[in-house]
Amino acid sequence: MGETDLRNYELSQLQAEVEQEREVKEMLKDSVSDLRSTLADLEKRLHSVDGEENEWRTRYETQLELNEQLEKQISVIRERLETLHGDPADRLASIRSYDEMSEDALRQRLKLLSTEKCSLQSQLKDFQMRIVQEGKTYQKVYEERRAYLAEIAKLSSSLDMSRKQQMVQARRTALGPEKT
Repeated sequence: MGETDLRNYELSQLQAEVEQEREVKEMLKDSVSDLRSTLADLEKRLHSVDGEENEWRTRYETQLELNEQLEKQISVIRERLETLHGDPADRLASIRSYDEMSEDALRQRLKLLSTEKCSLQSQLKDFQMRIVQEGKTYQKVYEERRAYLAEIAKLSSSLDMSRKQQMVQARRTALGPEKT
């Protein structure tokens, strides 16, 4: 009768351990499920950068338009330079045209050139400010991206560790208590 009690005790203890292992397994499954959903959310946020309603796409398209306008301005300025660097007789012709102008017309021309100079200087300052601002924004997004990637890597390693623990638990359960 003592041997039967011992077997019943071992059996009830084994059943309690199996139940405890099931609870741990269920808890690990819940944890893995939570990690997977968090990982999926982070990946969605990471890939949302590709969306069409994206602010960055708009900025990119705006920058392309701005670049186009600047290319046109560059070509106009190059044409002006070519005319200035052209035949010396042509340069004298442009100087002669100024000689032929009245003093009021020359003042108007000077005023127009001064206004154009101020406008170009203002544009230059605006572009410099934009470049600085875009650099700061890029750096901020780059840091966010690195943080997301680090978090994804951390969650992936946690998920891998949870899977390994589940496999170890399953092996222990399959081998039985006498081999552990």
